[in-house]
Amino acid sequence: MPTYIYAITGADHPLFLNGLHGVGDPPSALRTLRTERLAAVVSDAPSGLRAKRRDVMAHQGVLESLMTGGATLPMRFGLVGPGDDEVTAALEREADAYQERLAELDGRVEYNLKAGRDEDDLLREIMTDSPDLRELNERTRSGGGHDDRVALGELVAREVTARHQREAEDVAARLADVAARSSHAEPAPQQFLNLSFLVSRAETDAFVAAVRREAEQRGDAYTFTLTGPLPPYSFV
Repeated sequence: MPTYIYAITGADHPLFLNGLHGVGDPPSALRTLRTERLAAVVSDAPSGLRAKRRDVMAHQGVLESLMTGGATLPMRFGLVGPGDDEVTAALEREADAYQERLAELDGRVEYNLKAGRDEDDLLREIMTDSPDLRELNERTRSGGGHDDRVALGELVAREVTARHQREAEDVAARLADVAARSSHAEPAPQQFLNLSFLVSRAETDAFVAAVRREAEQRGDAYTFTLTGPLPPYSFV
């Protein structure tokens, strides 16, 4: 039977699983696969599993409980192995890599930051800073031809992309000192930043305060959305 995998821990990690259950309907029973150096918390994998709230919360509850006992490698929802023997073999085979990552994550959590900027505010800035774009924009508004309109659209699109990239790099650099690591993901169309940070539990207040200062300094045209603390999915 396929094996659903919740997390990997060290072999001596306290497993606080009393009262918890796994995914599925009815809920699956949790169990532990062990090697000399590692342990994996697993259950039977139900057929047709989807990301329903009930199952996502069950998965999250297992991770949160394990993280109270120390470093945990959280698996993303829906990870299934061929069976217990194959999962145990993977623990043996990749023991050095898993232990190295557990050491890195020990005492740390993830925060995800998404940031966007009001499109009209950005376009006004672009037009203010570029005389050539202003001239081209005036020509198109005064009845300019198709080529002018195409050129204007292409130039604005390139400038928006370039400024989004610069702002993303600037935010990441300004927050780098209050995080151990960061991991970029593709931002949504209306955003310029989707960045996860690995933060020491002892530094979470300082990190949140730094994000808040960054948002305040940039003003109302910007939207910052910070989510966390989370299991460090982006760093597994």
